[in-house]
Amino acid sequence: MFTALPGEIHDLGRRFEAAGLELALVGGPVRDAVLGRSSSDLDFTTSALPEQTEAILREWTHDGAIWDMGRDFGTLGGIRDGVKVEITTYRTESYDPTSRKPQVAYGDTLEGDLSRRDFTVNAMAVRLPSLELVDPFDGLADLSRTLLRTPVGPEQSFTDDPLRMMRAVRFVSQLGFRIEDSTADAIEALAERITIVSAERVREELVKLVLGAHPRGGLELLVELGLAAHVLPELPALSLEIDEHHHHKDVYEHTLTVLDQAIDLESPAGSGGPCEAPDLVLRLAALFHDIGKPATRRFEKGGVVTFRFHETVGAKMTAKRMKAMTFDKDTTKKVARLVELHLRFHGYAEAPWTDSAVRRYVTDAGDLLQHLHRLTRADVTTRNRRKARTLARAYDELEARIDHLAEQEEIGRIRPDLDGNRIMEVLRIGPGRDVGEAYKHLLELRMEHGPLGEERAIAELHSWWESRSEK
Repeated sequence: MFTALPGEIHDLGRRFEAAGLELALVGGPVRDAVLGRSSSDLDFTTSALPEQTEAILREWTHDGAIWDMGRDFGTLGGIRDGVKVEITTYRTESYDPTSRKPQVAYGDTLEGDLSRRDFTVNAMAVRLPSLELVDPFDGLADLSRTLLRTPVGPEQSFTDDPLRMMRAVRFVSQLGFRIEDSTADAIEALAERITIVSAERVREELVKLVLGAHPRGGLELLVELGLAAHVLPELPALSLEIDEHHHHKDVYEHTLTVLDQAIDLESPAGSGGPCEAPDLVLRLAALFHDIGKPATRRFEKGGVVTFRFHETVGAKMTAKRMKAMTFDKDTTKKVARLVELHLRFHGYAEAPWTDSAVRRYVTDAGDLLQHLHRLTRADVTTRNRRKARTLARAYDELEARIDHLAEQEEIGRIRPDLDGNRIMEVLRIGPGRDVGEAYKHLLELRMEHGPLGEERAIAELHSWWESRSEK
């Protein structure tokens, strides 16, 4: 299975061997090769010190195209004929109890380097150029059992690098693995230690988890093992105590079901369709859509439970949490906006909207309309089949109306019939607040009545201007 490695890799191995140095493919690429999966990232470990690795890489690349941003951690990279490699000197790694950054020391054996890996399934290596498989911790057997287990004692492993606890639940999501009991117990006992890891590194693991093939399983373990309490406390907070009359559903279970259903509504990967799988914005919106409920829950007369304005509160909470986790501004804005809009459709289900209301729905969603379609449909988790069918038909009708209006007008890019320059020309005024007010007035008319045409728009503008002047 390893003979299929690019010829450039075999050449690299021979160069290290000729220099009397060891080189081995390690970690994820080895695991993926055993699973029959391709891996674009080729990670290697070596007995060579960084300066020795650099000399060999410069010759191997022919043009000296290498990068050394990871030199402080013993890592250098290079590329040749499209084959990209990263090579790290054998090392050990641990965290100071109060530090967010690992302390790095070089090791002297491949087996010692493998012992510091996160899990046995990632603690396998292939020596180059001999292609000898090195598996000192029975990772191959654990791989066949889809079992996550640490090479050394889990307490030591997670104390050395707390981020490994996040990786464990991420692998559950990505690969469908299960966590060995003593390893899970250690995560639960040491969960608080995740707080010393930087928000950026935690976010990267959470994103990989959410984008995995089985995110629900990963998220459930994130909560059960106590990690979510420190990295995403809004998620376990959704497990609201059910009132004695069961007047509201379990929000936590509902959220995970909405996530599952949203994933089912993604376009197939590689299709080029809307919300192509895996869609991070859609999945995060499903995960966060109800996080405002615990803060807005009220018990009314007659045992009725309400969550008024939870979408507005939830949008603010979403933005705050995503900012704390260092998500980029664009993703944060999109997810928070979807949380804010996710209940908008329910007004339509109760009473059909005017064309004006449909236009506003589309305009408010903007580029997120396809995401909103899927989030809204996924949010229906009622066991009442009649109610579910009614809501589905109502949304079918709304989408049909949107498509119908789109055929008649540019509903996705609604603008007034006159732009700012034309408004100034018609009213014979210069730039200023009056132009903005006139623009807003024409936009309202456009929303209410659809395209007016230039002649009617000018007449409406004059009428508005005259009535405004009289005031």
